[in-house]
Amino acid sequence: MDTKKKMKELMNSTEKQIMEKPTDLTDANFDEIVQGYPLMMIDFWSTDCQPCKVIAPIIEELARKYEGRLFVGKIRVDENPKTVERFDIRGVPTLLIIKDGREIDRIVLQMIDLIQLIKEYIDEKLKKHST
Repeated sequence: MDTKKKMKELMNSTEKQIMEKPTDLTDANFDEIVQGYPLMMIDFWSTDCQPCKVIAPIIEELARKYEGRLFVGKIRVDENPKTVERFDIRGVPTLLIIKDGREIDRIVLQMIDLIQLIKEYIDEKLKKHST
């Protein structure tokens, strides 16, 4: 099989994953996948992390909404120590924005951040409805 045909098949199979949900990444496949996409958002998460569970539906929606423009992946920190160490992940959830294989931004959320965001949203909605 020639290289172009193989790449096309790989891209088509990956695009199907992007449409459905974020792609699961591991230490073993991380570098290969990063090389294939110019713009990525990677969610570093853990099964026992409550804020990770809170933002999971948002991550899934972003994968659907920006399909074809933004690759969205998820990587479990407890199962992938090499990638966690490589990016110096110290808390979860942490979202990395990667452009052309390099980290360009990092968002670290804590439960207090989520509570504050929700509070601000609710306060703003209440202001709009009270006027």
